[in-house]
Amino acid sequence: MDAIEALTHRVSTPKLQAPGPSSEQWRQLLRAAQRAADHGQLRPWRFLTIEGEAREQLGQLFCDSALRDNPQLPDTFQQKFKNMPLRAPALLVVIASCQDHPKVPQQEQVIAAGAAAQNVINAAFALGVGAMWRTGDMAYNSHVCQGLGLAENEKLIGFIYLGAPASASKSLPSISEPEEVCQSWGEVQA
Repeated sequence: MDAIEALTHRVSTPKLQAPGPSSEQWRQLLRAAQRAADHGQLRPWRFLTIEGEAREQLGQLFCDSALRDNPQLPDTFQQKFKNMPLRAPALLVVIASCQDHPKVPQQEQVIAAGAAAQNVINAAFALGVGAMWRTGDMAYNSHVCQGLGLAENEKLIGFIYLGAPASASKSLPSISEPEEVCQSWGEVQA
């Protein structure tokens, strides 16, 4: 697939099924991630893959974290948390691993990790792998971050759910014309 076509036609795939990415596809996705814009070449990111039974373990971590916040959480909601990672055969956890640097503030490093995540979902689309970047309360939950092994200098950027699209893509959502979202600055207006 042509790069510009992939970038201008990419859509998220919320309904995913087996199979997940092959080992070669994983390799390509992670190589694409590492080509993200990266001021200072700090590579302020790391990744966790979650497949198979590890998805159930992540679901239990989600449930346990939700119960810490709300010990009265009804069983139906507990099951919902347990099922979240089962919506795809594979997940990629994207983590910003920030470093002290005199010229690259933490915010830039977090953005770089977000750019790495975007590269993953763009590469997935180009490879024909369905992808959905999810965040939500669990991405920002300190107990979840601790359970995933994040250090104090790290932030969870998101969970990228990966698999085969379970249904045909919907029609492309419309995007704005370039002149609607971009203006020239500094020109003398008549």
